[in-house]
Amino acid sequence: MLMRFSLAVGDARTPREVCESKLRAPAKYFRILKKSLDARDKGDIRWVYAVECSRSAEKIPETRYEQIKADMPRVVIAGAGPAGLFCALRLLAHGIRPVIAERGQPVERREEDIAAFFRTGRLDPSSNVQFGEGGAGAFSDGKLNTQTNSPYRQEVLETFVRYGAPEEIAYLSKPHIGSDNLKTVLRRMREDIIGRGGEFRFGCTLTDLRIQNGKLAAVCLNGVFEEADELVLAVGHSARDTFEMLLARGFRLEQKEFAAGVRIEHLQKDIGFAQYGSAAEKLPAADYKLVSHAAPRGVFTFCMCPGGVVLPAASEEGGVVTNGMSNYARAGENANSAVVVQVKREDFGSDHPLAGIAFQRRLERAAFAAAGEYRAPVQLVGDFLARRESSAFGRVLPTYARGTAFAPVDGYLPPALAESLRLALPDMDRRLQGFADPEAVLTGVESRTSSPVRVVRGEDLQAAGIGNVYPCGEGCGYAGGISSAAADGIRVAFGIAKKYF
Repeated sequence: MLMRFSLAVGDARTPREVCESKLRAPAKYFRILKKSLDARDKGDIRWVYAVECSRSAEKIPETRYEQIKADMPRVVIAGAGPAGLFCALRLLAHGIRPVIAERGQPVERREEDIAAFFRTGRLDPSSNVQFGEGGAGAFSDGKLNTQTNSPYRQEVLETFVRYGAPEEIAYLSKPHIGSDNLKTVLRRMREDIIGRGGEFRFGCTLTDLRIQNGKLAAVCLNGVFEEADELVLAVGHSARDTFEMLLARGFRLEQKEFAAGVRIEHLQKDIGFAQYGSAAEKLPAADYKLVSHAAPRGVFTFCMCPGGVVLPAASEEGGVVTNGMSNYARAGENANSAVVVQVKREDFGSDHPLAGIAFQRRLERAAFAAAGEYRAPVQLVGDFLARRESSAFGRVLPTYARGTAFAPVDGYLPPALAESLRLALPDMDRRLQGFADPEAVLTGVESRTSSPVRVVRGEDLQAAGIGNVYPCGEGCGYAGGISSAAADGIRVAFGIAKKYF
């Protein structure tokens, strides 16, 4: 039986108790399908549920994996982010053994490398917030929101739960795992893939390809060519050298618009009060999602991290990149979010397929020059709007681990982007009171919102004009976040399996 109902915040009854009251019997089968928060009326904030329940027990089918088959193809997956990992799991379910080549390190070693960068400023270009097991999403809260209605969405959520993610992500309207939990999930996922016959190669970069008669003949890993029947390009949006190599090997790449801007930090308690009023203390850390059309270009918030921190996320020397992260509890003092502006192709200054990457680099190097030593340039919102330099913090202190230096946003963002932010911040404040708080902190630069390039593929999911190579996930332009990248990995795995069954 499907039941829909709501419970006021503070109601002592559990969803199971509500169902059993309506059933007039114990619920031997009980499953929450969806849980969301309705805060439209701050005087009556309610949890809204959709629940399956019945008087009889129901058996949940287990995921089945085939034994590895000797006559299956040799599939190499470049990248151990969500697209690559979920592609590997689905291939194993078909009895196909994947070899996962990841330029970065396992999540345990990666965490150490990132901590060393935060502490010393010595960047490892292959093991950082962008590169390594789990991809960029491993250090960005583990948000699983997606704007797509992929048929694989529920499979992605339930797979994460199977490897140790909180069970609630399978039904929350805004699921998140938390960067702390993700480390355990990724380790268990890796161990299971290896246990079922898959192979991981860390510190292993796809450096070249051999194409013969219009299809893949071999892959070059760390400078050594190996045979491969199929290649999945799950490389992530920061694999700039890989995109250069693909272009040189005759792949069709095209420019893709993205967005860029800054991170904005507020006190989490202020965001909670603005969203929920006095009920905020009884509720999880509040989030928000804002869009402004006050400027000629669209401006929107992205990757909002309640109770989180702003991360140093560079992957190239001499550039500053920001990202956001929260642990599962979201218990930090600050809230942060990217607030970004649409970047158009005409901003790139060239028709070259990789001109968007060059545009990103200019922003990142300008931010580095503004603050130095991988510190981040910061400016208070009130000073930014008044076009004056900042000299002291107010109530909001920045969380960026490498340290900060006061520098104007106009020093590293092009005028079209900076002026769009000036128009958008007061407009967003009208929808979320306090968003343009003069003491809120802007930290730059947020440049890696999505891939600035697309590796063109056909309806068969193979690269345009080149067989047996499958561009996949966010880096190649076919996803936007953990959930959609994982779903695209599953889709590509099905595409490969269809050729052999």
